[in-house]
Amino acid sequence: MTGLAAGWDHADFAHGRAGDAEHDVELLLAFLNTRDLELGTDVLDDAGTWSLWVTERDLGLAGDPDEARAVRNSLRSSLGERHDGPDPTPAAGVIRVDLSHGVPTLASADAVGAVLGAAARLAVLGSWERFKICQADGCRWAFYDRSRNRSRTWCSMQVCGNREKARNWRERRALSVT
Repeated sequence: MTGLAAGWDHADFAHGRAGDAEHDVELLLAFLNTRDLELGTDVLDDAGTWSLWVTERDLGLAGDPDEARAVRNSLRSSLGERHDGPDPTPAAGVIRVDLSHGVPTLASADAVGAVLGAAARLAVLGSWERFKICQADGCRWAFYDRSRNRSRTWCSMQVCGNREKARNWRERRALSVT
């Protein structure tokens, strides 16, 4: 299968899509957030839902949702996600370098490879450390820290940050009253 089938080839590169860091950021965030703790949903719980997610993004073959879950868990763990139990099983996907039209591009025939290709490109660009997991209890949403000093802690200051700051204030106030 060509890179085009996975959504990553020289034609996309010429149109500014493949290799576009922002596209890679959005793809990786969408994949990392296929599980929503607040809603109690997980795209990878159902093969049909996973296949639809992959098709909507033109990522080629969906593959096994359990393999995708292992990759997602490994990626989230590498971003510092806290979890109960043993560390996630290391996961891998198949990525190849296509040298078509004189431009080397990462290509994959399946969704997991496309996601890992995006992660690899972002790591090479020095952007991997900007991916973080929201520290708010009950959220755990992955986000991309666009702050100048890379110091964000929460996915949203207006929601998660405000909740955490209010909780901390109530705890401090309760301690000072007693």
